[in-house]
Amino acid sequence: MTPLERALRERIGAEGPITVETYMEACNAYYYATRDPLGVGGDFTTAPEVSQMFGEMVGAALADCWKRAGAPDDAIYAELGPGRGTLAADALRVLRSAGFEGEVHLVETSPVLRESQASAVPGAMWHEDIGDLPAKPLLLVANEFLDALPIRQHVSGVERRVTVVGGGLAFDRDGEIIETSPAREAAVAAIATCLAAKGGVAIFIDYGHEQSGAGDTLQALRHHRYAPVLADPGEQDLTAHVDFEAALEVAMDAGASATPVVTQREWLIHLEIETRAQSLSRANPHHAANVRSQLQRLTGNSEMGELFKVIAIHSPDWPEPAGFA
Repeated sequence: MTPLERALRERIGAEGPITVETYMEACNAYYYATRDPLGVGGDFTTAPEVSQMFGEMVGAALADCWKRAGAPDDAIYAELGPGRGTLAADALRVLRSAGFEGEVHLVETSPVLRESQASAVPGAMWHEDIGDLPAKPLLLVANEFLDALPIRQHVSGVERRVTVVGGGLAFDRDGEIIETSPAREAAVAAIATCLAAKGGVAIFIDYGHEQSGAGDTLQALRHHRYAPVLADPGEQDLTAHVDFEAALEVAMDAGASATPVVTQREWLIHLEIETRAQSLSRANPHHAANVRSQLQRLTGNSEMGELFKVIAIHSPDWPEPAGFA
């Protein structure tokens, strides 16, 4: 039994069943605070860890939008859940080459991951919460951030809970599930409110669905394989599919403008990642096969290309970022 499971069982014994939202929040808080979950030795691999090209495309999209907005010198680069700092380092390399000299602000609660980020992005400043970001024009990216925020599940209008049955953790009800995520909506609303007031653009990349609908999407990953959601609390990554329709509605209600939802494949190809791959292959012929493999991983229909979706929200006074046409 994991330390977190023992604590959860004690809480359930004292207070009664806990909501799925409470369970997911507790599990992910413990999980991310106690390890680096990325890479071969971890539980999952994100797009920035697959290839530098991913972060470079993010940086190019932000740089282009910033320049077309008049290159405001008070703009800052911000990232939510920046992992090891790999995406920030690659994106900032492109942004700096475009003349961006702004500050770097990272929203990260994990002390373990902050150490990696400090090495990858010297001079970065950290925040515990989105609300702590400076009120300045944002060049923001969130890759696989929204999926880890806790969700609520309801069955026939009753909130689903986690209890103890027969000596193990179990859900208290089954049936057609409706998922919502107040935490996710609050995060998007906070960013959108800042964009509407101060200017800027935010790019969200995650897996999820374009339209709201019923279904149980809560899942656990451990050692790059799916695992039972209630097994080993705190020792595996819990995520849920992002409802992009709900996210866009929240953003627009807060006064921001929004792009359509596109697949990661469409977005990266519109940003000419294939041209970048060719350039890298010519510069490093011995690594050409590896570059092709990375490109396939990022854009392949059966890999990340179709699974992941991309949206951007931006100030009404800023242009729509590239890649969504």
